[in-house]
Amino acid sequence: QVQLVESGGGLVQAGGSLRLSCASSARTFRGDVMGWFRQAPGKEREFVAAISQNGRNTDYADSMKGRFTISRDNAENTVYLQIDSLKPEDAAVYYCAASSGSSWWSRSRWWSTTAYNYWGQGTQVTVSS
Repeated sequence: QVQLVESGGGLVQAGGSLRLSCASSARTFRGDVMGWFRQAPGKEREFVAAISQNGRNTDYADSMKGRFTISRDNAENTVYLQIDSLKPEDAAVYYCAASSGSSWWSRSRWWSTTAYNYWGQGTQVTVSS
């Protein structure tokens, strides 16, 4: 069973930055596509970004391009999400997800929750205006 543990959330002022981390227990981490999603109260979980196994390819939700950057360190079994110029509407629980056993090229986009096998518990991001 793969465990994903997110960290780095917290309270930040609008305009500030955060870097979220997700540590994976998977021995096959370097073979997993990794993604970030977020869910605000009363809203559906929405895709933020995904990254290929070697980190060379990324996919972002159209509304997330520019302020969000996904990256990974396969030596550390960790995926990151940098969020810049935070806005109040970015406040949500941010979830890390892993897609094990899939080729990056098996999908044109990685925004569906059904593409992922494993999920973390989430980390809360709160933005004060």
